[in-house]
Amino acid sequence: MRKNKLRGLLEEGRPTIGTRVLSVWPGLVEVIGHTGVIDYVEFLGEYAPWDLHDLENFARATELSDMSSMIKVDQQPRSFIAQRALGAGIQNILFADVRTAQDARECVRAVRADTPESGGINGCHGRRNVGYILEGGSPEYVKAMDEAVVALMIEKKEAVDSLEEILSVKGIDMVQFGPGDYSMSVGLAGKRTHPKVKEAELKTIKTALKMGIRPRVEINGLENIEEYIELGVRDFSLSTDLVILYQWLKKNGEDLKKMLSKL
Repeated sequence: MRKNKLRGLLEEGRPTIGTRVLSVWPGLVEVIGHTGVIDYVEFLGEYAPWDLHDLENFARATELSDMSSMIKVDQQPRSFIAQRALGAGIQNILFADVRTAQDARECVRAVRADTPESGGINGCHGRRNVGYILEGGSPEYVKAMDEAVVALMIEKKEAVDSLEEILSVKGIDMVQFGPGDYSMSVGLAGKRTHPKVKEAELKTIKTALKMGIRPRVEINGLENIEEYIELGVRDFSLSTDLVILYQWLKKNGEDLKKMLSKL
């Protein structure tokens, strides 16, 4: 079983830098790896089209590039997607749309091995992460599932209201506040920077730190990052491939049009 770089960094108390992609093209993952500064790549499986072959190729590319991997999964069928992603070789799972402590427990159980000690429901199988026929059901497999990072999106009013109960669930490693979904859930659709939304984000970060959970923050640039660092945040995810492409083309395209209009 392959070593989980993200888990290792968390256990050492070191900062982490990730990035997010909607493309499952392995070449894109390799290019990200060539930068030498990204610890793990997150595939936004909640938003993009993919199949099970894509997940295996995505995982292979992260392995070749000396990075860890993560997938963001839909609220349903979360257990199926999480287990097939882990089986493909993706090492860490970000669960969307968590609302209650019971949701959180289901997420953790979907990842952990089906042993009395781990208390999960992820059983023995013959998928890629165990070499198909080599380490299925082995102690090494159980250890790898125990080391998979479980991250939760805190993005619903119910989740923020019961945050301490959710974060008390054993096995949660990381949380991410989602302003888009949260603003919708409190009747402020689209107002991601509204004071009530920012207040919920601050509560999520401070509560997570108090309870020994790592809060991750998604950023599109380094503006205002100091305020998160001062709060104690050490885990950041840089912008998404499509956002980067859109913003670069829009800015440079508009600038070029202005230059050409003077001819």
